[in-house]
Amino acid sequence: MLATALRLLILLELAFYSTLALHFFDATPLAALLFAVAGVLALRLCLVMLVYALGRGQRTPAQRLRCAPAIAMFGAEYAAFIANFVLISPFECWWMGGDRLRPTDGRPPLLLIHGYGCSRAAWWWQRRRLEAAGWNVATINLEPLYTSIDNYVEPLARRIDEVLAQTGAARLILIGHSMGGLVARAYLRRHGAAQVSRLVTLGTPHGGSELARFGLGENARQMRPGSAWLASLGAPPVATLIIYSVHDNYVWPPSCLELPGAQRCPLERLGHLAMLFSPRVSQALLDGLSRVDDSQQSA
Repeated sequence: MLATALRLLILLELAFYSTLALHFFDATPLAALLFAVAGVLALRLCLVMLVYALGRGQRTPAQRLRCAPAIAMFGAEYAAFIANFVLISPFECWWMGGDRLRPTDGRPPLLLIHGYGCSRAAWWWQRRRLEAAGWNVATINLEPLYTSIDNYVEPLARRIDEVLAQTGAARLILIGHSMGGLVARAYLRRHGAAQVSRLVTLGTPHGGSELARFGLGENARQMRPGSAWLASLGAPPVATLIIYSVHDNYVWPPSCLELPGAQRCPLERLGHLAMLFSPRVSQALLDGLSRVDDSQQSA
């Protein structure tokens, strides 16, 4: 559903900008096409700038960066936005294909859960890194986009059953980006930890985010700081690792990234979407997963 909607949106934008160039600037067809592409890129640049501007006042002086690192971080976040929402997600079937599950080798499989407004395509880069390290990786699409997070729990439960049946594993590891971490926690609240050995979250708003006040749907309202829904989640019943950036541009104030009792892996100079394409996040994930692997082998 998201892929179709994004393709349609991009086509409508290209048509609109091309028409403007042809009728008001007397552009050639090639120039009109280039103008349209620039328009698509410029609109998304403005969106990324707006998100950073909205969250700027939430940072302490110690969390503010010098000019050069800030520009580099902004550029990486903008590139991640374009990669996810313009290049990969609209053409998910080309980039992702099916999950390449195989019988377990003794390690638990991984199930990657995407965040708000995204699809499984958001995991394209990180999935490749995890598979290259030998992990058995599954994904899921959460639909519809704008509904209660609780409505994602049963689809996730069914996907967990499928992954365990296909791999022959007894338990798996849940890895959630952004809202995906909250979906995993909602699953654990309802179904317990019988089929889950560990939870890893990337940039998850465990305490909500002020940006959610501008979002659509019940899931955005549930992610507002102080919501009754967040308070009802309770502590995860499994060992939990939270990987996050202290410079996250979607989750603010930064204290909302914390989860009491969880193992912490704070990073710096990373935007929210850039985490999905970051070698540093990949290394943090693999380091955390290697500790799981080592503990299972010693057991």
